[in-house]
Amino acid sequence: MSGQVVVVGAGLAGAKTVEGLRERGYDGDVVLLGTETERPYERPPLSKGYLQGSDERDGAFVHPADWYAAHDVDLRLGTTVRSLDLGARDVVDGSGVRTGWDHLVLATGSEPRRLDVPGAGLDGVVHLRTLDDSDRLRTLLTAGKRVVVVGGGWIGLEVTAAARAAGCEVSVLVRDPLPLLAVLGPELAAMFADLHRENGVDLRTRTEISEIVAAGDGTHVGAVELADGTLLDTDLVVVGIGAAPRVDLAKAAGLHVENGVVVDAHLRSSNPHVLAVGDIARAHHPLLGTHVRVEHWANALNQPASAAATIVGADEPYDKLPYFFTDQFDLGMEYVGYVGAHGYDEVVVRGDLQGRELIAFWRREGRVLAAMNVNVWDVVDDVQALIRSGAVVDHDRLADPDVPLPELL
Repeated sequence: MSGQVVVVGAGLAGAKTVEGLRERGYDGDVVLLGTETERPYERPPLSKGYLQGSDERDGAFVHPADWYAAHDVDLRLGTTVRSLDLGARDVVDGSGVRTGWDHLVLATGSEPRRLDVPGAGLDGVVHLRTLDDSDRLRTLLTAGKRVVVVGGGWIGLEVTAAARAAGCEVSVLVRDPLPLLAVLGPELAAMFADLHRENGVDLRTRTEISEIVAAGDGTHVGAVELADGTLLDTDLVVVGIGAAPRVDLAKAAGLHVENGVVVDAHLRSSNPHVLAVGDIARAHHPLLGTHVRVEHWANALNQPASAAATIVGADEPYDKLPYFFTDQFDLGMEYVGYVGAHGYDEVVVRGDLQGRELIAFWRREGRVLAAMNVNVWDVVDDVQALIRSGAVVDHDRLADPDVPLPELL
């Protein structure tokens, strides 16, 4: 297992890829290239514990500072890759330096989508993607600050919870009738809307922004103008309207790119010596029978083990079910599974929806596709087994908390 593996992208997915290679006995050269100057870190704390001040900064890093040298990983931070030369098997960085590879792993992640309205470039309009972004937000979220959060996805709602905990006045602007509607459907999205309103959030749905208005100094945000002409005075605008996979390098190199880098179950792209992991990987899922791209922590954490296995010649396709979690106010939640383009027939709730202590199951033709446990713990393994079984489950037994989940199989 000689040669050289180059990993482009020094986030969680990149760091776990080089870790996976060394754990599997790969003794060739390993190079990890990252644009940021921070060593690899995880992103969930940036909008959760670290942003709220309950977690330490060092807890976000994937490995201790000396881990990379100790494992003979050539970690090059502050290095932006400019292009990929698949013919020569080189990556070319911003300084023109070429680094050769026998296998290349793309772990370039995603970047926040930007608002396309006048004033979007004013000071005080911020996004949350990097550790530096989270550091900045921590200093800005102080008691009495007026904050407008644009977007009702996971990041937007988690930042909202952190801002309310810091004593800020918060308005959340959502284009849809409910936050998280596209992810959870109306049955469960309403629960999150109620949660935020009960915690003092000014949640505005079916709302569009026409402009971000400058304050008197002309450089800093002073208000947000809505499409109906309403002005919301504000000190800070946090934009959380989703993210786009960073696929420019792959596309320019001629790899198959379609809503991400298209890869097989072993994470191999259209070039078998080039793999992709994490946010950018649209991977064929053996259980689901389709290509899936998931922008969540669990993919970045777990896909690299399969990529490392592929590089060393092992047959370990990636077949873990999509998983994500959130913490907002007094609500903790885990979600596992995949509804897919065909949608669902119904949501079955086991437990107390009003009290927010429940398991919700998304079903199609009697089979459980996905499930979400809210303030109910230690059930994810049983839920995954139920989804993987493909069993048709009786509605009443599924809804009955007195029926243990393993007995549904």
